[in-house]
Amino acid sequence: MYTPERERDLIELTRRILKDLDQIRRSDLKKAQEYAPLLREVIRYHDYKYYIQASPVISDYEYDQIFRTLRDLESKYPQIVTPDSPTQRVASEITGSFPEVSHYTPMLSLDNAYTEEELRDFDRRVREATGLETVEYSVEPKYDGAGIALVYRDDIFVRGATRGDGETGEDITNNLRTIKTIPLRADFSKFGIRLIEIRGEVLISREEFRRMNEERMEEGLTPFANPRNAAAGSLRLQNPAEVAKRRLEAVVYQVSYVEPEDMYPETHYEAVRMLHSLGFKTPFKDMKLCRGIDEVIAYCKEWEEKRDTYPYEIDGMVVKVNVRKYYDTLGFTSHHPRWAIAFKFKARQATTKLVSVVFQVGRVGTVTPVGKLEPVQIGGVTVSSVSLFNEDFIKEKDIRIGDLVLVERAGDVIPYVVEVIKEARDGDETPIEFPENCPSCGSKLVKLPGEVAWRCINIACPDQVVLRLRHWGSREAMDIRGLGEATAKALYSKGFVKDVGDLYYLKVTDLVKLPGFAEKAALNLYNAIQESKNRGLDRVIYGLGIRYVGLTTAKKLAQEIDSIWDLKDMPIEKIVRIEGIGDIVARSIKEFFSREENLKVIEKLEKAGVKLTRTKLEKEGPLKGKVFVFTGTLRCCSRERAGQIVEILGGTFANTVTSKTTYLVVGEDPGRTKLTRAKQLGVKTISEEEFLDMIRDYVNLEDLRRSERREGSLF
Repeated sequence: MYTPERERDLIELTRRILKDLDQIRRSDLKKAQEYAPLLREVIRYHDYKYYIQASPVISDYEYDQIFRTLRDLESKYPQIVTPDSPTQRVASEITGSFPEVSHYTPMLSLDNAYTEEELRDFDRRVREATGLETVEYSVEPKYDGAGIALVYRDDIFVRGATRGDGETGEDITNNLRTIKTIPLRADFSKFGIRLIEIRGEVLISREEFRRMNEERMEEGLTPFANPRNAAAGSLRLQNPAEVAKRRLEAVVYQVSYVEPEDMYPETHYEAVRMLHSLGFKTPFKDMKLCRGIDEVIAYCKEWEEKRDTYPYEIDGMVVKVNVRKYYDTLGFTSHHPRWAIAFKFKARQATTKLVSVVFQVGRVGTVTPVGKLEPVQIGGVTVSSVSLFNEDFIKEKDIRIGDLVLVERAGDVIPYVVEVIKEARDGDETPIEFPENCPSCGSKLVKLPGEVAWRCINIACPDQVVLRLRHWGSREAMDIRGLGEATAKALYSKGFVKDVGDLYYLKVTDLVKLPGFAEKAALNLYNAIQESKNRGLDRVIYGLGIRYVGLTTAKKLAQEIDSIWDLKDMPIEKIVRIEGIGDIVARSIKEFFSREENLKVIEKLEKAGVKLTRTKLEKEGPLKGKVFVFTGTLRCCSRERAGQIVEILGGTFANTVTSKTTYLVVGEDPGRTKLTRAKQLGVKTISEEEFLDMIRDYVNLEDLRRSERREGSLF
């Protein structure tokens, strides 16, 4: 449809328009007549890239700004509106992979607001049209997933479709039937409803998204850019059995059509409550009825602050007039309903230029290319670096120095190159050359069979030693306060430490020789190192930095052994029988314990008095078999410290409420998500005092309250 030359021209035109948006919006009629055709052409091109090719070349925010500029011009000068303007229709995403079906009512987009002023302007228009002095709004999270429409006839799920062009979508019923959060039968008949169409989104949770990407990277596959892309791509798989493996979820949030018509709930809130009562996954628990726009704004701001604590990616809040009878009064445009608007959070995507690439050595020797970017604001954070993962990732995306790239930053996910804007290339871009030797020690890099990454296998590589020291001292491992990367570098460069075992033979007189270390700082670090000797077997295993062994795996290993030396002699067949440990992880563990230099480090730790065994209390303690999750602020200690106590007493400490959770311990100002999840799963909630009653016979509570770092004196 577009030649490479034309695409390059349109990319350049897009960049010029984005720079001149304010000037364009202030255009007189003559200038508006000149700009409008250019805006329309650019929008059509980006619709094509996004919906047809599924390879956007600008961020959603940038697209919205261009679209709104055209809409504003056409609103200011109605005489320039054309029948084929993008503002007069909803863009299409039909791929032809599935049969097409018509929606009962159009699936329109939502108008967007990015500021408090724009929300107030929306409220003003609603009040003027309805004559209401104060409007009741329903406000709910705006999920960042793949839109769907579900049809139930006589209580049976009969059809599911994608959004498509708003009028027509693709029939993906068989794929949607594999999603367990979509009931195959729902008792709509008890509400007098024979036929209903409901709207929602297919999602992948943050936790599941991380798991999927870890598996893909272990298999040498390119990770998904974000949960939305992963969900949308999964829905288009032709084999429903493959779709089922993706662990998709569906959230429904709108009743769009009902027969008989008079059975439609009177308010949006009641409609969602009905869906919730019938067993659908809905935003009902996170919805709020707001009296007036001030309450709406406050709720939107509250959610923007806590968006990253939500189990799913959300990119804003949806604000809807709650009472349905006003919908006809307010009406629709060809693009969106006038009774709803989306308040969008700060953008998480932006386009920028890849300036250079540097290569970093990780603590297990993996060499990772890191792209240096022209700094760009994404979600309120300045991003200037992005991981390029490995050589295969660079080749697959054909990333070159000088490229214009679309970068995304989502939640706690590191900045990621979503797409290379190849259409913007001018010929000056240069391929990325992978080094043959380690950038830290100069050793020859190797690529082991079945792996995608280049690695330095020199155990004495300076960068690796420093990172292993920092990892050992991290909060999740041995929690040695003061042992950051700068201190680790200083210890190594002074020749005081060559591995983590050497830390426990340091003296205060050694530490005062470090740059910036006075006697007090040296004494504090010395004491922190000594206190870390009793952290526990699972944290030692994690701290050793065994490849593929994260904190969860370390805990599972610790529960299966009495001493760390058991792992040296444990057959690989027995390791793979431990829940959650596969062949790759098991082989990595065996390889670690087969290397003489690693065994010497463990011997150093043992001689220094570091705890490398499980006590009888840990194996047969009063909390054995019980899983604890904490929410809110505890008065006795931090949640991490409480979790350590649970593990020392034989229990399991987890961060997420699941069906395996025994107790959710509720402190002050608890998180809403964990409480809701616990209620849904029937998990018992207990107070902090009830938790302390369980442990008071084994823990010195006064010492715990006085100083949670005095671990040796608590039991």
